[in-house]
Amino acid sequence: MVILTLNCGSSSAKYQVYDWEAKDVLAVGIVEKVTIGGSFITHKVKGKAEFTTEHDCPTHTDAVELIIKTLTDPERGVIKDMDTIGAVGHRVLHGGNKFTKSVIVDDAVMETFNEVKDLGPLHMPANIMGIEAAKKVLPKVPHSAIMDTAWHQTMPPESYLYALPYEWYEKYGVRRYGFHGTSFLYTAKRAAVLLGKDPFKTNLIIAHLGNGSSINAVKNGCSFDTSMGITPLEGLIMGTRSGDADLAIPFYMMRKTGMSAEKIESELNKKSGLIGISGKFTDRRDIQDAVVQGDPRATLAQDMEAYRVRKYIGAYIAALGRVDALVLTAGVGEFAWFVRRKVLEGLQNFGIVYDPDKNMLARTRNAETIISKDYSRIPIFIIPTDEELVMTEDAYALMKKTYDVHTNFTYSFQSKDYVNKGRAAGLKDDLAKNPGLASILAVAK
Repeated sequence: MVILTLNCGSSSAKYQVYDWEAKDVLAVGIVEKVTIGGSFITHKVKGKAEFTTEHDCPTHTDAVELIIKTLTDPERGVIKDMDTIGAVGHRVLHGGNKFTKSVIVDDAVMETFNEVKDLGPLHMPANIMGIEAAKKVLPKVPHSAIMDTAWHQTMPPESYLYALPYEWYEKYGVRRYGFHGTSFLYTAKRAAVLLGKDPFKTNLIIAHLGNGSSINAVKNGCSFDTSMGITPLEGLIMGTRSGDADLAIPFYMMRKTGMSAEKIESELNKKSGLIGISGKFTDRRDIQDAVVQGDPRATLAQDMEAYRVRKYIGAYIAALGRVDALVLTAGVGEFAWFVRRKVLEGLQNFGIVYDPDKNMLARTRNAETIISKDYSRIPIFIIPTDEELVMTEDAYALMKKTYDVHTNFTYSFQSKDYVNKGRAAGLKDDLAKNPGLASILAVAK
């Protein structure tokens, strides 16, 4: 039996196929430019070369049908037919305050998603369309919703409430929700394993740094505070999102320029952050190249990004009191040693001391590493996230009726003997290219 996981964006549909018995990933891929023309699928099967082909997908139903067709293709597929699929897990941005854990999708759940979709206007419509499309193509299997917000439902009111009229919260659900929940769940559980501690006696600061970024204070194994708010716009400086900014700025700019609320929202989400500060660049790699060449705006953007992360780390040290480890994850956290360096410099007075040489060695998605000095009071782990595995295990457990909220549920990756087969194979190649990586591998206690 295989578990299919889907993550549908406004113009894309990512997928992964997991063989439950073999405990191994069979295939991953993405359909891009859904609904906008020029659609194509990129499909990667374990042990084979990546395959890309164009195929028009005017709707998400077409995209899901293309995924199924590709997965069952005699030459490039990995399953015989759709009966092999036992369950489907869907990533959903926003569950409001209605869900504390993943759920089987039924009519009531879909109704709730439609009720809260205004809280995530850039993501929720696509998430809903993706679920509807998949249920149409795969009507006989259970579909599960794995929500980014569920992990953060343990936050106390002093963390999640804004100092706004209380009736806004009561009537309209205005509060901090937080996102990247599956990533934080995975990395929090893995950090506890690396520390050899009971996960519910472990305090962590976890920074999920990518094109979208957020940071999470974890107290006794549960989310205590996080940087993103009612939407993914608040908090850290991101690829195209502003992060924290004065609430009066949109009103000021509307008066000055006549911009509409919709235009302001688009500017804050799509033309701000690193792209907005650097000005002429559209990609992180371009920004880094420009930093190396001494471009002042690109350098400023990267310095601002790192400073914001460092400021949040300091705030969360104060919030938690005791910190057992600092964890960095996601694309930037796992690979961008130059951003990590700027984030970590100056934290030694808090007992967080990074090793510059170890930091430069840590460039892999296939292993957990430690980049702190041996005498650092607080270890610094780089833990490659695995949101798809969380989705897969939730979907399987929901199908088997063995699932529960994470405080009452144990994942396979909470074992110190856990091995990701695909990553273990990939690590061999990484070590061949970067032998020094072996010296910083983190070992479960």
